[in-house]
Amino acid sequence: MDFGLSKAIRNCKKNAIIAEVKVYSPKYGDLLKGRDPIEILRAYERAGAVGISYITEPKYFNGNFELFRRICKETDLPVLRKDFITSKYEIERTAEAEASAILIITRILKDKTAEFVDFALEHGLDSLVEVHTIEDLKIAVETNSTMIGINNRDIGKLERDDGSVMLTQKLAPLIPNKFIKVSESGISSLQDLKIALSYADAALIGTAFMKAEDPEKIVREFVEAKLC
Repeated sequence: MDFGLSKAIRNCKKNAIIAEVKVYSPKYGDLLKGRDPIEILRAYERAGAVGISYITEPKYFNGNFELFRRICKETDLPVLRKDFITSKYEIERTAEAEASAILIITRILKDKTAEFVDFALEHGLDSLVEVHTIEDLKIAVETNSTMIGINNRDIGKLERDDGSVMLTQKLAPLIPNKFIKVSESGISSLQDLKIALSYADAALIGTAFMKAEDPEKIVREFVEAKLC
C-alpha cells in the first residue's frame, strides 16, 4: 500500500528531499530566529520538496502540536510528524491532524514497533521506522511499514553528536528493496547528499535548511542537484 509520503518519494523525478520546519535544535538553539514557520513552509513548497517534516516534541525541540496541525492544513505536500511516540493515542492525534506519516523509533518501542506500525496503518498513516544500529534494523525489517529511516545522528544524544552519512552507507544496503530508504539528519552539503542518495531513496534535512539565510535557495539546490 502506498501512502502520501511513500508514494511521493516513489514518483519523485528529482532528488527526493523531505524538508523539515525545525524551530529549535538542542545543539544549535533557536533556528526559527523570528521567522514565520508558514513562510518557511511556503519556501520549501516553491523549492520542490517532496514532503514536509515537523517535530512536535516540546521539551527538547520546542515543538507545538497546534503548529503541526496548521502545517498539515496549509500544505498539499505529505507531512511527517516527528516525535518520541510511545502511545497509540499520539498516533490517533496525528491521524486526526490529517498528516501523512508518523515517525516510529525502534530504539524506543523495541518489540512494540511492529504493533505501532500496524496501528498507524489502521488509521491511514504510513510510518517512517527509524533505525540507528543493526539491532534496530532487525526489528524494522519485520514491520509492515513502507519506509525505513536511517538516523545518522544518535537520538540518545539528542542530536548533540554530529552524525555522518557514512551510517547510511553502512546500513542502507542491509535494508530489503521493498522498503523506501530515507537518510535522516547529518546532511549539510551536496557531497553529503550525494553519498546519502547513493544508498537511500530520499533525504530528510532540517538544520542545514533552517540555518540558511535563504531556505528556498538551498532546498532548490538540493532538489535539483546533479549527483551522478
